[in-house]
Order: sequence, then structure tokens, then C-alpha cells
Amino acid sequence: MASIATEKNGHRRVLFIAADGKRRTVRLGKVSKRAAESFKFRLEQLLAAQLTSHPLETDTAVWLANLQPAMSQKLSRVGLIPRSEPVTEVTLAAHLANYISRRTDVKRSTRTHWRQAERSLLAFFGADRPLKSITAGDAQDWERWLKGGDARKIRYCDRNADEGLSPNTIRKRVSDAKQFLEDAVARELLLKNPFAGLKGAVGSNRERDFFVDRATATKVLEACPDIEWRLLFALSRYGGLRCPSEHLALTWADVNWSEGRMMIRSPKTEHHAGKGTRTIPIFPELRPYLELAWDSAKPGAIHVIQRYRSANANLRTQLTRILEKAGVAPWPKLFQNLRASRATELASEHPAHVAAAWLGHSTLVANKHYWQVTDADFAKAIGSDEAAQNPAQQAHAASRSDPHAPLPAHKKTREMPVPASLCEKLHTREVGDEGLEPPTSTV
Repeated sequence: MASIATEKNGHRRVLFIAADGKRRTVRLGKVSKRAAESFKFRLEQLLAAQLTSHPLETDTAVWLANLQPAMSQKLSRVGLIPRSEPVTEVTLAAHLANYISRRTDVKRSTRTHWRQAERSLLAFFGADRPLKSITAGDAQDWERWLKGGDARKIRYCDRNADEGLSPNTIRKRVSDAKQFLEDAVARELLLKNPFAGLKGAVGSNRERDFFVDRATATKVLEACPDIEWRLLFALSRYGGLRCPSEHLALTWADVNWSEGRMMIRSPKTEHHAGKGTRTIPIFPELRPYLELAWDSAKPGAIHVIQRYRSANANLRTQLTRILEKAGVAPWPKLFQNLRASRATELASEHPAHVAAAWLGHSTLVANKHYWQVTDADFAKAIGSDEAAQNPAQQAHAASRSDPHAPLPAHKKTREMPVPASLCEKLHTREVGDEGLEPPTSTV
């Protein structure tokens, strides 16, 4: 069916009669006679399968699959195998865009974090970098690059311009990158994940802990531009809510005035069974700000926070401006440390499991990420009078219209850490029926 011809220069070629009756030639170059014989045998197998319309033998199919692209092109030119389309290299940018667009099952906040990791990868590797060309060494170079100033576009208040991302942020970016390219492995675009060897588990970074004391909180509250901003800050500092997800999810129906409780909806933990909501007290420090927001709410208002619901509302930038107005130096992790400060206070005043339940995390997580040692702890340890000067807490009123129960006269009290503007008598008015909801049951 086929024959081998050897030219004067030692190059060999295989000649055969194709299915259309025409004589064809496949040039092999300078190869041994044994190699030429082996190729001739495989060519005859291909030709026989083509003439008889039978499938290829398994070993011939494997041989064909492992052929170099140049030889595959020669066989396709003589009609022995279908002409293959040119293989287009999948670029890093194309894969990342496809992966993120396909993942419609995640929250918008998750996609936002993925976009940050995407920008870091493209800034280092380039959008046109072929996915297959990224090696484990390249991945290590990228991880080191994240530790330098070029990797960070936003300058945090407590970090110098030439410093890179924080260790936890780097681990999160690495974790995202591993996830992106693991999808490429699953789709057989890669044989292995070049980021697999990098550490992506997020740990605790206690170097950026900061306790926001009540005196500082009062200064900030005085500088807030409106009622809603004061409530946003108070919900973070005295309610311990996660900002902004839990603030924006809070509705007036969740506020149980008569029982002094409020239900907090947690988008961050809702995917865990039984962790979508929690109930917290309406703490005395928080209540004045909540009442004032209620009295100023429009009839039929549903959400507690109305003005700052837009995705373009950059609360961090706005809080930085408020701190500047108040003459307070910005602290690290602005909103997280407000929550951590409240978690620390509650843990010192209540059993650990109660404090953790109110904040919506476990005692293990609280101890690892939130609870801090404060100056008050040192004062208490040495018997200083400052330890006994915590602001007194007023008892809950039975309803919105009832006055707070007076404290016993023999107890020494201090003023509540409330801005002077809130010491004036609140003007109450009726809110439409749409704004009054039945008491929310506890969860």
C-alpha cells in the first residue's frame, strides 16, 4: 500500500496511493530506516481505516494523538486526517474574565474581591500572557511582587507608600489566584496549577489592632454630618455590626422597641445553617442614635439606613474625612476595629459565649481576630480608679414613649458618651402605619 524512498542526501519519504487514486508523498527528513518503517506502518493503518470507514486501532489512535504539530499538518495536507484548526492560546485575561462572568452563584462582594485579585494578576503578568506559560516560579515572583509598593494603588493610613499589601491581603489574593487556575486545570487548559504551592490561608494580623475608646468615638460622632452617619458609626462602634452589609440589611421591622432587641441580618454568614440572622440588645449607648433616626424617618420607610445605600457610597473615604474634621488620626481597618472595640467591651462585661453570639462569630474567631487587651485592663490589674469609671448603662425603657428608669441615687454615674446635640429633647412625630411593624421574634 505504501513504500519508502531514500534520496541521495539520506532523507526519506513515504509514498502511497490515496483514497482519491492520486499518488501522495509524506517527507520524513533524515531518519533511520527503522523509524521510516514504523511511520509507514502507521500511515497504512490510517489509510486502511479511511478506505474501510473503520475506527483506528487503539495504539494507532494514541500514536496519532501524540504526533508533533508539524507532522500532523503533513498528514492533514495529504488527506489522511482532518485538517485541524489552528490552536489559539488561552490568555490569562480571557480565562479570568470567563471564570468571573460564569460565577453567577456568588455575592457581588465576592466578585468585587475577585476583581481586585484579577487586577493584581494582570498588572504583573500582562493581559496577553498565555495561561500555559505561567510556571510555579512565576507564581512565586508574583507573590513577592505583592509585598512591594507597586502592588498597592490605595494608600492606607497606617502604611508607607513603598509598602506592599498586608500579609492577609496577600494570602487572600493568592487564594483567589489558586481558585482561578484550578478551574483552568478542571477544564484541561492546564496540566497543573502553578499557584498550588503558595500559602493562601488567611490568618490573624494583630499588628493592625486598634481600640477605639469612647472619648474618641464621641469626638467622631460630634463631627458626623447627619443623623444617618451618626447611626452608621454608632451601629459599628456600639452595635458591633459588620459594615456595610449588616447596616444596609437592617430594617425598622427588625427593631423590637418593646423588648429592647433588634434582629441583625448577616449576608456574610447566611450560607451557614442557622447563621443568617442573630438578635442583639438595643444597647443603651446605641439607643439614642436609633431613636433619632426613627423620629426622622419618612412615613413608610423600610430600611434604617436610606441615604448611603448606593454602591458608589464610599463609606471608608467619607469616614476618613469625618475623622479629619474631628481632629482624630485615622486608625487601621477603620470599620473592623470599631467592631473589634465593641467585641472587646462586651467580652469584658458578659460571658464570652454571650458576647460572641451578639457579634455573630464564635469565641475562637473572636479571640483570634477581635478581642484586644486595653488600657482599662491594665488599670484594673493595678487597682487604678480608672477601671471603675466605665460609663453607666441606663435600664431599657418599656416602650418608646416611657422614660428610662432612673439609676439608684447612691451609685456614682458619669455622663453617657453621647454628643451634646443629642442631649436636647427629641421631637417626636407619628410615622405612617407602613413604618410600624409587629415585634420581631427572637432567633
